[in-house]
Amino acid sequence: MKLYRFSAEGRDRWGYLEDGRIVEVSDIREKKETGSGRNYDPKEVKVLPPFFGSKIICLGLNYRSHAEENRIKPPEKPILFSKATTSVVGDKDPVIKPKVVKQLDYEVELAFVVSEKAKKIKKDCYDYILGYTVINDVSARDLQFSEKQWFRSKGGDTFCPMGPCIVDKEEIEDPMNLDLEMRINGERMQKSNTGEMIFDISSIIKFITEVLTLLPGDVVATGTPAGVGAFRDPPYYLRNGDLMEAGIEKVGKLENRVVYE
Repeated sequence: MKLYRFSAEGRDRWGYLEDGRIVEVSDIREKKETGSGRNYDPKEVKVLPPFFGSKIICLGLNYRSHAEENRIKPPEKPILFSKATTSVVGDKDPVIKPKVVKQLDYEVELAFVVSEKAKKIKKDCYDYILGYTVINDVSARDLQFSEKQWFRSKGGDTFCPMGPCIVDKEEIEDPMNLDLEMRINGERMQKSNTGEMIFDISSIIKFITEVLTLLPGDVVATGTPAGVGAFRDPPYYLRNGDLMEAGIEKVGKLENRVVYE
């Protein structure tokens, strides 16, 4: 089941895709059981980023190939950082490069959406997952490499494209075996499989919830593989008008175009 957040008739709504139409629901976590019966043509509504949580948590260097291209030893524990909620935009929305940023980069990532409050989780972690979505962890490399913290470089406005929907976890037999890729203007820049992750999804949830409460709707992005622009030869930084296509097998494709401020 694909779950969409969308705008219709002057307000935001949630719904699931069925027979090519979005059927409205009153509670995204209950899905079909709360269907109102109202349905919409996806082409006639504004699809919004599928975000309804309080925070976005990301992992750094969680693919061996990405650690290698950084020339960094794979981490012994997950490296966590956050993106601002104001960084979230949806499918087809522009990513705006601020004037101060000179080196804008892309990162395709599988993300999971939390279904219920989670703290100190030790049992089946997948019980706390609603579903999966695609994130593009847009990064200002010049800020990232010159500052000791990553929040400005990765939390800027429009730096977290997300979507286009949430795919129910029941639709994904094994989230640790999904192909993912990033294309820029049609050229493939990243290609890998989630099986390359250093820390799997269960490990990530257990590590986070040792000290931090996850709430319904919170999103956790699980890292990116090799092929980011900063470590290509020569480096490639996003240009005005570039079309980014972040795709993940069985989850979907997220498209965003770069616009210079």
